[in-house]
Amino acid sequence: MMEIKALIVEDSRLARKELLELIRAHPEINVLGEAENVDSAYEMIGEMQPDLLFLDINMPEKDGFELLEMLDEVPVVIFTTAYDEYAIKSFEYNALDYLLKPISPERFGAALEKAKQRLQAPEERGNTEKSLTESSQIFIKDGEQCWLVRIGQIRLFEIVGNYTRVWFEDQKPLLYKSLNQVEEKLPETVFFRVNRQQIVNVNFIEEVIPWFNGTLKLRLKDQTEVAVSRRQSSAFRDRLSL
Repeated sequence: MMEIKALIVEDSRLARKELLELIRAHPEINVLGEAENVDSAYEMIGEMQPDLLFLDINMPEKDGFELLEMLDEVPVVIFTTAYDEYAIKSFEYNALDYLLKPISPERFGAALEKAKQRLQAPEERGNTEKSLTESSQIFIKDGEQCWLVRIGQIRLFEIVGNYTRVWFEDQKPLLYKSLNQVEEKLPETVFFRVNRQQIVNVNFIEEVIPWFNGTLKLRLKDQTEVAVSRRQSSAFRDRLSL
């Protein structure tokens, strides 16, 4: 039986007790601990590296979304909330599931099955090293919209002031971290810093175009064109043995 290391993040003691009762029927879940606020949850996630979070959205001081913003890599998340409308409006992309309180055993079991499927592949079991993998997911909140995005789905990162714009599917939200901070965590086999402003996912490159003064230009699958600096053009040729 597959063991799932889980952490409960919930400010209500009664709600934590109810979750533990539901979990009791699923011996594959190993509850590592319970956190009643975001700051303690952040510390526990760093120490325990859980596979799965049962995360309340509405908590005092900092909410569940703020916790996810603090994390470099986000575990699989099942949201728990008393406000289904809030959850639906806020999450536009790739949310695994949310449980509306009070939670029925049947609904809990269905959400857990989704989590198991997400965790089934070995690469989904979490990454204990500093760098992310293609299957790692990050949380982005821009205004009132939120996304959980897998690293491998992102085709381009670019500087916007002190922040980073993230390009995936038809979305371009801002991540409130610098491009240098982002680059430190990205898998080098997948992402390439083409210039001071941009980092490209090489899996999304459709065409490499020779440009002026020995530089290159990349055309991505969405037809976005990205100029490669002279220095990085040389490094890119070496990488592709051109």
